[in-house]
Amino acid sequence: MINADGKHGKAMRWVVMGVSGCGKSTLGQALAHALGVPFVEGDQFHPAANVAKMSAGIALDDHDRAGWLGTLQEQIGEARARGAGLVVSCSALKRRYRDLLRQGDPALRFVHLDGARELIAGRMRARAGHYMPPSLLESQLRDLEPLQADEAGVVLDIGIAPAQQLARILGRGWRGVRLRARHQSSLAPRTQVM
Repeated sequence: MINADGKHGKAMRWVVMGVSGCGKSTLGQALAHALGVPFVEGDQFHPAANVAKMSAGIALDDHDRAGWLGTLQEQIGEARARGAGLVVSCSALKRRYRDLLRQGDPALRFVHLDGARELIAGRMRARAGHYMPPSLLESQLRDLEPLQADEAGVVLDIGIAPAQQLARILGRGWRGVRLRARHQSSLAPRTQVM
């Protein structure tokens, strides 16, 4: 079990981000379990109108996403106010979306799951019962603005197994993330593809 203490003893908040089908929920749940913190499935907070739009193969725009992102920002801000850790799955495709989420916690950290379009499309075609059709992948890839150097986060290749992704996150040397009964790690490097 990992203890995710951050500055002044407060736990860290994380967003696992990327386009649909990249594995956000799988890795987010694993990270939350490893850290011993709650996991918030961002898709569950989409209003019915957004789900209907995506189910019909219509891409969401900034206006559609605004209320949804605001709700996730509130979840992050409430966790920060309680001094609690949290892992949220959220596409967070654009820098301004991530900036909005960071208004809930300026120290928010991002894990961007990135990979080949063909691999993601194959995963989307293989999953059953999800409202997001593979036809919307292109619009998400078009909207995607990768993490920038000034954003606390890491970019991980979706071609590696979730267990390896998790090990890379936990082995990054993020300030404040430490193994129980081990030393506290040092300051985290910024964005890097692994």
